Amino acid sequence: MSKINKRERSFTFGGITKNVLNPDPRSRAWVEVDSKVIENNSRVLKNFIGTDCLLMAVVKADGYGHGAETVAKAALIGGADCLGVATLEEGIQLRNAGLKCHILILGNLINAEELYASFCWDLIPTISGIREAIICNNIAENNHKKFVIHLKVDTGMARLGCDCNQVEELITKIDCLENISLEGIYSHLAIADKDLENNTQTSFTQIQLNRFEKVLKDLGKRNKILCRHLANSAGTLLDSRLHFDMVRVGLSLYGYFPANDFQSDLNLTPALKVKARVTLVRDVEKGIGVGYGHIFKTQRKSKLAVVAIGYADGVSRTLSGKISASIDGVLVPQVGAIAMDQMVFDITDKPDIKTGQVLTLLGTDGEICISPQHWCDLSGSIPWEVLCSFRNRLPRVVA
Repeated sequence: MSKINKRERSFTFGGITKNVLNPDPRSRAWVEVDSKVIENNSRVLKNFIGTDCLLMAVVKADGYGHGAETVAKAALIGGADCLGVATLEEGIQLRNAGLKCHILILGNLINAEELYASFCWDLIPTISGIREAIICNNIAENNHKKFVIHLKVDTGMARLGCDCNQVEELITKIDCLENISLEGIYSHLAIADKDLENNTQTSFTQIQLNRFEKVLKDLGKRNKILCRHLANSAGTLLDSRLHFDMVRVGLSLYGYFPANDFQSDLNLTPALKVKARVTLVRDVEKGIGVGYGHIFKTQRKSKLAVVAIGYADGVSRTLSGKISASIDGVLVPQVGAIAMDQMVFDITDKPDIKTGQVLTLLGTDGEICISPQHWCDLSGSIPWEVLCSFRNRLPRVVA
């Protein structure tokens, strides 16, 4: 993630050295992120959960496509207490960016090398069993320092985490490991987003809550000193009983509700826009096939705009002929197959568009707002996938 940089750089070719300006990241297509919006969303969410509950900003998958470093810094300014990532590499990236807060790795690290790196970078690993706990203990013993970990419990996702019925026994074993500091215990909700969409709490979410509460009750006084967390974005918005000591918020941090048509008084604002420039405008006759396979043919004499963004940038080919972009607050339809690096828009009804003008594919442009949910409705996807699809070759520009 970078702001616009027009500094010169030198290159030598054929024995001749020349100075050239760094290319403008907005020359072709880019993701535009408003860090102040992220900061405000974090503040809104922190106020919503209250002072007795910690806010974890989940910045995995490069901050859901927004740029992990930018999102993390903005979220912490807005009141987030700690960060969540999926991989060791994501945690190291944030440490290299100078972030000192607690960072929990939500994925499982399974070998000694990874866990040792986590220890060295002061990252908190998620543990699902005694094997990894013993590795962590040995690492800490050799380095004369406690290794902080969180234990994950499977209450109904059937993914990571130990079985609910084995938690008490597992923690007893962990407590015998003198170099381990078990500071947190958590689980993950499977269908809270569906509950949010239906404005009800299903029996299964209640089952997961009951299972988690039973695990904590069985631990007795031991659970009082642990950081207990269960809720994702949907769970956070659904029911305060799911909050416990901390919530892990991802999608809502970026300004989206994790359920279609969910109504809320929370003032969350989308922080991301996807923009691209028109690289060519051309006039074509009626009956001309456009793009691969000629899945679209002009029905009239038409004016077309070519835009240099495609499925290699994260715009799914399944959206071909279904989406529109906004320019100056006016929608223009995309036509033909979305290619790897190009797509075409029919601008016949807005013929004043010129080469170099900017189209907004996602985000707000004037009175027009194109949301990830709109793309999901057209492609059968989900907002999380849409946001995480934008490839690294799309520059991230902080607006």
